[in-house]
Amino acid sequence: MKIYIQNMVCVRCKMVVKSELEKLGLHYINVDLGEAEIMEDVSPEQLKQLGTALKKTGLLLMDDKKSILVEKIKTLIIELVHYTDEQIKINLSNYLSEKLNYNYTYLANLFSEVKGITIEQFYLAHKIEKVKELLVYDELTLTEIAWKLHYSSVAHLSNQFKKMTGLTPTYFKYLRQKRHRALEDV
Repeated sequence: MKIYIQNMVCVRCKMVVKSELEKLGLHYINVDLGEAEIMEDVSPEQLKQLGTALKKTGLLLMDDKKSILVEKIKTLIIELVHYTDEQIKINLSNYLSEKLNYNYTYLANLFSEVKGITIEQFYLAHKIEKVKELLVYDELTLTEIAWKLHYSSVAHLSNQFKKMTGLTPTYFKYLRQKRHRALEDV
């Protein structure tokens, strides 16, 4: 049996789901972002208990097909931006269509209707969050970050970053370092 879980976006979320399944005596085959495959049939009472336990951690069980599909779109984008260094060989719309076996126009309309933003806006927001994370870690140059996140150039990354945050990447990094130094003086 497969169950679908909203807001499951990281390794820690997967650990929480595994733990809650084990507490209920349920055996999972696989737990991935957004879903868990369970060996046995789950009773309505177990499902209710699982839903209550997950809700305490900000995770929600889903049974609505449209919500599940939107969550799958989100999960694919999050995995693409945050958990893989591979560049997709096709554009995002074709990638999502192929992975989910739906027409992209349908996916885009459904996503916008449910989330209130476009798939592209969601994708760009996650790319910018990843840029921020990499800037804070201070292990890569801006050129390396642009390459890692598949921007056509540093200028393109910088323009998109400024458009979405109001700051240049360099100034964002400066503010983070200044704030960190100020905290060290406390």
